[in-house]
Amino acid sequence: MENNAPNKGEFKPFISADKIMPEFTVTSIILGIVLAIVFGAANAYLGLRVGMTVSASIPAAVISMGIIRLIMKKDSILENNMVQTIGSAGESLAAGAIFTLPAVFMWVAEGKAVAPNYMTMALVCIAGGLLGVVFMVPLRKALIVKEHGVLPYPEGTACAEVLMAGEEGGTAASTVFIGLGIAAVYKFIADGIKLFPSEIDWSFKKYDGSGIGMDVLPALAGVGYICGARISSYMLAGGTLAWFIIMPMIKAFGGDMVMFPSNVPISQMDTWGIWSSYVRYIGAGAVAAGGIISLVKSLPLIIKTFSESMSSLKNKEGSDLAITRTNTDLSGKYLIGLLIIVMAILLLVPAIPLGIGSCLIIIIFGFFFATVSSRMVGLVGSSNNPVSGMAIATLLIATILLKATGDTGSSGMVTAIMIGTIICIVAAMAGDMSQDLKTGYIVGATPWRQQVGELIGTVASGLAIAGVLYLLNAAWGFGSKELPAPQATLMKVVVEGVMGGNLPWNLVFVGVFVAVIIEILQIPVLPVAIGLYLPIHLSTPLMCGGLLKLWFEKRKFNNEKTRNNVITSGVLFSSGMIAGEGIVGILLAVFAVITVHGTSLGTIIDVSSKLSLGNWGGLIFFIALLLIVLKFSLWDKKLYVDDKNEAA
Repeated sequence: MENNAPNKGEFKPFISADKIMPEFTVTSIILGIVLAIVFGAANAYLGLRVGMTVSASIPAAVISMGIIRLIMKKDSILENNMVQTIGSAGESLAAGAIFTLPAVFMWVAEGKAVAPNYMTMALVCIAGGLLGVVFMVPLRKALIVKEHGVLPYPEGTACAEVLMAGEEGGTAASTVFIGLGIAAVYKFIADGIKLFPSEIDWSFKKYDGSGIGMDVLPALAGVGYICGARISSYMLAGGTLAWFIIMPMIKAFGGDMVMFPSNVPISQMDTWGIWSSYVRYIGAGAVAAGGIISLVKSLPLIIKTFSESMSSLKNKEGSDLAITRTNTDLSGKYLIGLLIIVMAILLLVPAIPLGIGSCLIIIIFGFFFATVSSRMVGLVGSSNNPVSGMAIATLLIATILLKATGDTGSSGMVTAIMIGTIICIVAAMAGDMSQDLKTGYIVGATPWRQQVGELIGTVASGLAIAGVLYLLNAAWGFGSKELPAPQATLMKVVVEGVMGGNLPWNLVFVGVFVAVIIEILQIPVLPVAIGLYLPIHLSTPLMCGGLLKLWFEKRKFNNEKTRNNVITSGVLFSSGMIAGEGIVGILLAVFAVITVHGTSLGTIIDVSSKLSLGNWGGLIFFIALLLIVLKFSLWDKKLYVDDKNEAA
């Protein structure tokens, strides 16, 4: 029972308050900024392809340990912690930005909005990140310190354990870099020179309307490994429902009928036509309903956590803690100054379409969701934080209020997305920062320095991710096959539906009630709904990665520590693959927009017209990739129990 009681000051950090070590150094700042940009850009690319992002804290920590300890011959756990603090800001800011902002680019392509400039997008991203920091700092002592024995903050605690086991940093860092390098080469061969297609696809004539395929890419296998077999199977179940039940039924009963929103007879459609015209809206309804269901189910916890957080802030208990290095936050006057600066930017920059009413919505919803997010990630972890539900709820309320006040049309829709973007980033940043501050609390970091590090990471990431969004849109366009931007497309559908009402509501409600049935069956709604919403080609490689992890989880190891080390090694290798593919994906976008004598550089390096290994070649390469994961990251026969000897 002692571990479940709030800590009264007896906790001793790994580095004591009276010990001074290098922490906020030039090395940690530069390396942190580089990792923030790299993992932020990689997560932006990943999220725009598959609608999911992954945590960068542990990969950033192990890369930092590998560089600082082995290459620079320095030894400071606090310096490593500062690197991961700054580096992880990029991932959380990217998640908030790519879930919403691409909707604006899609409206520009449709002629419904004016293209925003780079600085506008950067300022919106930075504003959301800064607000997340401002709203989170006052909660640190209430949530991180006073409830140390109550709120576990699983990701933050895991990252602290990795840092404290720093002697393994070099090996772990090499695992990340091997994954990054292999994925980078693989991605360039697949989508650069296009020796084989990165998406393989088959349809079944005797079961018309159905199809199967796979995006044979390393990042998707990596995400599947990190998520595990259970979550991956839920997504594959959603894809199976769409591509083997709903789509064949539409084909069987549709005949020559022309049904809105398509103007092509169903009998003339292939699998992709049916998916894009009909199933995508069913999936959007399921995801929106799933997000709202998760939010409603969390409401009691949300209300409780918010009230408890407010009570903790009012409670003077803990205010008598000695002012030490490990117990000093950013001063309130700096936070108020930051809040004033952010509000001034949002109100006074002409290109940002926000007024006083919109800013009040941002402050109210931002503070509420930052408080909720900070506490909920402490209870259930960042992966279970209903950020998408919060974003959908914010967009619904903001769009309804804007429409009621006469701010309609493209102006109102863009304003709603800007509000939703800032709130989404606030919630994501607050949750990520809570995990970072928990890590710092355990290892003995200086809170105010971590908080300044979060501000630095926010500014660097905001400037970088705005550029990445422009680059990727110029190269392929959001909503395209290369960058489906599933979450942003969903947010676009929500705003258009409330503002204009011109959606195929019958299809959307089919998805809503599919989500209701899934909830009645007590199956997690969101992963199944996302699998329904995305092409099955994304769910299948996720399942492959999940099965790979399941195989290791079921193996008999010499001891439990060895099992954990092997599985963690796979997570680090997978994180490296995600980063490697993201970096090369952005590089290929640069090639796509650079022209040589009127021809895109991406087209020049493309060899598919002369040599292409086809679908089977892509499948063989993907199998080889999975075997490489085993060979270079995980496979060591000495780690396993010999079943014959055990039986004897």
